[in-house]
Amino acid sequence: IADLEATLPAIWGRRVQTVFFGGGTPSLFSAATVDRLIGAFRARLPLAPDCEITLEANPGAVDSVRFGEFRSAGINRLSVGVQSFNPRYLQALGRIHDDAQARDAVALAKRHFDEVNLDVMYALPGQSIEDALSDVEEAIRWNTTHLSFYHLTIEPGTVFERRPPVIPDADASAAIEDAVHARLAAVGYQQYETSAFARPGHECRHNMNYWRFGDYAGIGAGAHGKLSFPDRVVRQVRARQPREYMKEAIAGCPVREESELRSADLVFEFMMNALRLRESFEVALFEERTGLPIVAAERGLKAAESKGLLVRDARRISATDTGRRFLNDLLQRSEEHTSELQSRLHLVCRLLLEK
Repeated sequence: IADLEATLPAIWGRRVQTVFFGGGTPSLFSAATVDRLIGAFRARLPLAPDCEITLEANPGAVDSVRFGEFRSAGINRLSVGVQSFNPRYLQALGRIHDDAQARDAVALAKRHFDEVNLDVMYALPGQSIEDALSDVEEAIRWNTTHLSFYHLTIEPGTVFERRPPVIPDADASAAIEDAVHARLAAVGYQQYETSAFARPGHECRHNMNYWRFGDYAGIGAGAHGKLSFPDRVVRQVRARQPREYMKEAIAGCPVREESELRSADLVFEFMMNALRLRESFEVALFEERTGLPIVAAERGLKAAESKGLLVRDARRISATDTGRRFLNDLLQRSEEHTSELQSRLHLVCRLLLEK
C-alpha cells in the first residue's frame, strides 16, 4: 500500500482495467489480506466496474474455503499453475504438487470461479507427442475458459541450467507444438497469442495489455512497471529481496531503478510484444504507444516482409505463421540496434517465444 501511494503521482487519474496478483505463490495470502489490498486499490484509484482481477494459484497451496473467500474478496479470475497432469513430469519439474492435487485444485477453481486459466507446459524431459496430448486432453476435459500452453524454458540460475535435462530437440518440440495447437483448435479454443488459447470472448485482458504495449504499474518485491508520459516512456524496477523492498517502500522510495526507453528500445519492445498476437495490429497503435511514426521501423519491417515473416498494408501489420515460429529473427530485423541492446533483448525474445 505504501508502494502504491508513492506511485500515485505518476498514475493519477488513470482508470485501472485489470489487477493481477502474480509471481511466486500469491494464493498463500490470506483472503483477508487480498481483501485489504483490493480495498486499498479501490480507495486510491478508479477501478473499472468490470475490472478483471486475477490471482495465480499453485496446486498444493489451495483449499476450498480459501478459494471461496478469495471470490468474496473480489478475485474474479483464477490462474492455476498445473504444469502437467502426469506425476512423472511433475516430479521431473520439481513441483510441490502431484497429479491428484492438480485435479483437485482445478475442480475447486471451477466450483468457485467462472473465469479459470490452466497453465500447462510441453516439451518436458523425455516427453512424447502422445504424453503431451494426454495433458491436452485432461486440460480440455475441465472445459475452463482459458488455457496457456508453454514450451519448457531452461531459466538462468535454476537447477535445470546447472544439470540440463534431456528435452525434445527442436524438431520434436515443433511437432509437439503443432499437435497441441491442432487439438485445441479442434475443440474450439482460439489461439490469440503465441502461448494463449481461450474460448471466444475470454481472452486475458491483463496480458492483452502487455502485448499491446500498454502501461502497467508494478507493485511489490521485484515488480517491473512501464509508464508512458507525454514526453517519455519509462521502465521501473523494485528491489527483488523482500526485506530491502519493504524498507524502501515504507520510506516512500519503492523504485530501485528507472530508465527511459530510447527510440530503438521502443520500436523493438513494441514489436516484441505485438507480434506475439495472432491478430494484426494497427499502425496507429504503434504510433500511439511509442510516440514514433511508423517510418521509424520501416527498414526492419521491409526486411522482415521480404523474408515472409510478416504481412502489412497501410493500416495493419501481422506476423505470418512462419514469423511467429521464428519470432527472434523477425524482431532482430525490426530495427537497427546497438550490440548491447540486441544481446540483452534477444535473450528476452527467445524466452518469450519458448514460453
